[in-house]
Amino acid sequence: MEWNASLLIVVLPFVVALLCVALVHPTMVRIARMKEIVDVPNARKLQRIPIPILGGSCVFLGIVAGIGCASFLTDCEELFIVVPALTVMLYIGTGDDILGLSPRLRLLVELLTMLYLIGIGPFVIDDFYGLWGIDVLPAGVAWPLSLVASVGIINAINLIDGVDGLSSGFCIMACILFGVMFYGAGDHAMAVLAAVSAGALLPFFFHNVFGRTSKMFIGDGGTLVLGVVMSVFVMRLLQRQTPCAVFVGQGVGLVPFALAVLAVPVFDTLRVMTARMAGGHSPFRPDKTHLHHLFIGLGFSHAGTTAVVLGLNILVLLAWWIAWLAGATINFQMYVVLVMGIAVTSGVYYGLHHLRPRQRLYRLLHRWGHWTHGERTGMVLWLQRVMDRM
Repeated sequence: MEWNASLLIVVLPFVVALLCVALVHPTMVRIARMKEIVDVPNARKLQRIPIPILGGSCVFLGIVAGIGCASFLTDCEELFIVVPALTVMLYIGTGDDILGLSPRLRLLVELLTMLYLIGIGPFVIDDFYGLWGIDVLPAGVAWPLSLVASVGIINAINLIDGVDGLSSGFCIMACILFGVMFYGAGDHAMAVLAAVSAGALLPFFFHNVFGRTSKMFIGDGGTLVLGVVMSVFVMRLLQRQTPCAVFVGQGVGLVPFALAVLAVPVFDTLRVMTARMAGGHSPFRPDKTHLHHLFIGLGFSHAGTTAVVLGLNILVLLAWWIAWLAGATINFQMYVVLVMGIAVTSGVYYGLHHLRPRQRLYRLLHRWGHWTHGERTGMVLWLQRVMDRM
């Protein structure tokens, strides 16, 4: 009975968040089209027609509604500290979607928002749990590290939002993984946040991937909100006396696990920004050098690109999991994640970027990519009709 009660604390808010977004999404699409709050195609963007960009508002509403529901079931005080940070990110991101804010202003707001969470909330990276012999970190190291890591995660999630379903699909996967970890450790507040975030993202994901008239982008408002959620998960996982410390005794490397979950966004963002700076450009300069751009260039559909990129991230997770099952030390788990993370991002990008049409591997990948464009048939066509009628 106790197990069923704790599961209800997670499942009911998940359902509330999902239904809330499912009900609000069609109205938001109509409002965005009516007020011309759309993402207009240009040389850098991949869509051909203007697409509504208020998806982040739907996801935010679902998260907050789910947290409100959970507050009747369990102690959610920590989550009400997170909600103001999510609100600020929604406003600054949506403002950027509509008005085009400067990168410096966005960065400043991100820094101040995460300082609020680190200073006011119980969220900070201050314990490595034995990685490289490091345990508790002094505040003079923990605060700057938490600030840099959290802002980096926010921008990494924002930068993978380049094809339909990628950012939302990735965050659903990450929420499930973090949520299982938190639920297993008895950290109900964080498990609720993971559940309501996944629930809020699911209806949006289906509309984004399968809808045509109902398609809407999550926008910077949504990706910045999700970036804060991912940052909160990482800081909670790596803070001193976290409930998840129970897994350390089982040989789980908490730092390697967190990095494995966020492998593709983190490693691909580091690769892209390093390449930009090496070329004498700003690390925030927009371009088309991300991993998802590579697969689009090889002829993959948006859905196919999303599946491949998520698959690459899962490879990193599987490598970490196998290392843990084999009884590898925390340090070795970290090295496995680092090597695999670099391999599936920099290795894949630079290994495939220079392929020429006459090369056998290029032709093979191009045929595979062409096959992924057959998704508008059968079950997928039925899903499109269902999404557009909702």
